Amino acid sequence: MTPRRSRLHAIVLAATLFAPPLTLSPMLMTPAHALIVFDPTNYAQNVLQAARALEQINNQITSLQNQAQMLINQARNLASLPYSALQQIQQNVQRTQQLLGEAQNIAFNVQQIDQAFSSQYASVSMSATDQQLVADARTRWQNTVGGLQDAMRVQAGVVGNIDTTRTQMSTLVSQSQGATGALQATQAGNQILALQSQQFSDLIALISANGRAAALSDAERAAAAAQGREQRRRFLAPGSAYQPGNAQMFSSGN
Repeated sequence: MTPRRSRLHAIVLAATLFAPPLTLSPMLMTPAHALIVFDPTNYAQNVLQAARALEQINNQITSLQNQAQMLINQARNLASLPYSALQQIQQNVQRTQQLLGEAQNIAFNVQQIDQAFSSQYASVSMSATDQQLVADARTRWQNTVGGLQDAMRVQAGVVGNIDTTRTQMSTLVSQSQGATGALQATQAGNQILALQSQQFSDLIALISANGRAAALSDAERAAAAAQGREQRRRFLAPGSAYQPGNAQMFSSGN
């Protein structure tokens, strides 16, 4: 064997001895598709897409929260007022109407008023007897006194409603200030208006009762003046006028 061939044989043998086994080399055993390759551009795009998706989810959550709050507000606006003063207001009005309906002798009725004035307050009949004149004057006086009493009863009823009205007004104002929605505030406002209407009704009833009493009093004076003239005429009529005579105050003792 020549020296040159010996040296080549030694190099091949050394390479064979020092070369690692084929079964231990990962580069030779790992398939090409299993290699992990990091792509910064692709990673940045994926992160951006994830951020956009998260933003969309947050926007959807915010929209749902707004819709839920809108539904809550609508429910509050549709909630009814838990307090109602209507029954008490109606009772107050009915009580005042009852007092007006209990008017003595001459009621608050146009037909009855016309009949009463035609028979009791018209011109004094010249053919009426003295007893009839006295009876008519007593009837008119009773009407006047009854009218004054009726006016005072209505006044007492209206004054009695003041305390109830004050309590209701305070409660309704508190309900209005603490209303949770538009419907409750509106209902409280409507009840306050109803309460004011009841006060106006009481005021009208009071004015009517006082006016009735004053009208009866004036009518009585007018009828009394007419009756006085008739009685004076009869007193001074010829043949039936007053003739003075002797009057004995005490017995003579006999």
